[in-house]
Amino acid sequence: MPTLRIALAQVNSTVGDLTGNATTVRAFAARAQEAGAHLVAFPEMMLTGYPIEDLTFRESFVQASKAALAKLAEELAADGLGELAVVVGYLDADGPARLGADSTVRHGPRDSLALLHRGSVVTTYDKHHLPNYGVFDEDRYFVPGDTLTVVRAAWADGTAADIALSVCEDIWQPGGPFTAAGAAKASLVVNINASPYERNKDDVRLPLVARRAVEAGAAVAYVNMVGGQDELTFDGDSIIVGPTGELLARSGQFTSELLVHDLDLPAADPEWTPPGAAAGLTLRLQPLATSWADPTGDRAVGGVAERLPDEAEVWGALVLGLRDYVEKNRFKSVVVAVSGGIDSAVVAAIAVDAIGPKRVVGVSMPSAYSSEHSRSDAADLAERTGLDYRVQPIAPMVDAFLGSLTLTGLAEENLQARVRGVVLMALSNQEGHLVLTTGNKSELAVGYSTLYGDSVGGFNPLKDVPKTLVWKLARWRNTVAPGGIAAPIPENSISKPPSAELRPGQLDSDSLPDYEVLDAILAGYVDGDLGRDQLIAAGHDAALVDKVIRMTDGAEYKRRQSAPGTKISFKAFGRDRRLPITNRWREGS
Repeated sequence: MPTLRIALAQVNSTVGDLTGNATTVRAFAARAQEAGAHLVAFPEMMLTGYPIEDLTFRESFVQASKAALAKLAEELAADGLGELAVVVGYLDADGPARLGADSTVRHGPRDSLALLHRGSVVTTYDKHHLPNYGVFDEDRYFVPGDTLTVVRAAWADGTAADIALSVCEDIWQPGGPFTAAGAAKASLVVNINASPYERNKDDVRLPLVARRAVEAGAAVAYVNMVGGQDELTFDGDSIIVGPTGELLARSGQFTSELLVHDLDLPAADPEWTPPGAAAGLTLRLQPLATSWADPTGDRAVGGVAERLPDEAEVWGALVLGLRDYVEKNRFKSVVVAVSGGIDSAVVAAIAVDAIGPKRVVGVSMPSAYSSEHSRSDAADLAERTGLDYRVQPIAPMVDAFLGSLTLTGLAEENLQARVRGVVLMALSNQEGHLVLTTGNKSELAVGYSTLYGDSVGGFNPLKDVPKTLVWKLARWRNTVAPGGIAAPIPENSISKPPSAELRPGQLDSDSLPDYEVLDAILAGYVDGDLGRDQLIAAGHDAALVDKVIRMTDGAEYKRRQSAPGTKISFKAFGRDRRLPITNRWREGS
């Protein structure tokens, strides 16, 4: 029974940075070889980054991906890593980059992996199952693969092991590649992933990987990407399980790391060849010119990293999502309005954890209606976090507008928010900061914001965070000290009733239901796609349901203009939820 030392490179790639991504592969491949690994696997579309969206349609980008792959194989050999088998994801195509009526299997763009060895691309595999739900549009971009690649690796003692290769969605659906791997009697299935984070998704992955291991009758090595890409974050959580689904090793969440583990694999019969096809896939057996030896010395045990508690997991996603948005888009700093309220305090704390206090500018912009506690709470936040704190009163600016415009009521209230937006954008233009907006998912859902006012900004860390969860995150963050900053959020910001403070005595509760009630209705309507009758049947007050639905439907035009923000739920506003702005359908009509 040969022993394979496998390494899973849970790393962060950047869309379009083929050179930088290849450099990451070379660096982690060197670490894998130093650890004595025979094979190292990198995430889905590692070379191009993921998701590449309409870059798929650019012939220049397809050719650059293929050229980068060939160059990487040569560079690995030149680095002295030629005997290491390297599995890496990339974009491939044999025909036109744009899908059309003439596209056929293996002749359009494909989400592919390659096995690199001794300076060459030894074999490839094209993703078979293409997801077309949630944030995924892969039927728009790719043609499916029709062949399962099984690599036969040889050991110096004459034994061999058969290793099947697969990509992401192939593991999320029964049948197809994993059933075919069982028919091919593979000893191991390597599955490379770019699986976006959602709350508690790590609880789903292990049972999933275990089921596929049983389906294939083989060990499974599941490697996932880590990092942020626009609204998506990838949490890693790479896993190795045995053929009966038992957990053998597991990486941490939101960390770049190399998981190295020894697997005892059933030896392949050198005289046996797989059947020609199984589960709708052609089976291809690819010999790999190796003469590996079993590892010597202590056995490599990858270990099982502890899972994060719920609030820590969400906070990790929000911090990573913001950090990568800032770094990958080359912003030097961020600016956020600090009002003394809970949302701005949490956004500021996330920003400080993500990029450090010296790169975070907090601006207090008191108006004629700002309370003294709001001003003092903003100053307290700045002192706790160490961010660059500034005070810019807006009353004189508002008065100047009102001297030229006759505004009353809501229009006058919203003017204050819009003046604040102008101040933030002026600082952004002058000093190069990325403006962070602070609205949460509950407010975004019902349109409780001022367009071109408090909604102004380039990124929104709380876009997918309901108000009730904002409070939970604040309380949790004050009990821990990542980055050495303990209790960054003033207790008064957490405990006081939320208010926009655009008129005397204003409270959110003047316009909105209690957030516990509101968030429960929104969870059903937005995340669960429940209709009016279903929401009422679930126990919600009918009049309140009608009000929330009316507000949510009427705010679609605002959401289309909102900043991107980190996805943490099953259904975030944006790529997940796509409704027409012009839409006369109303629930209950």
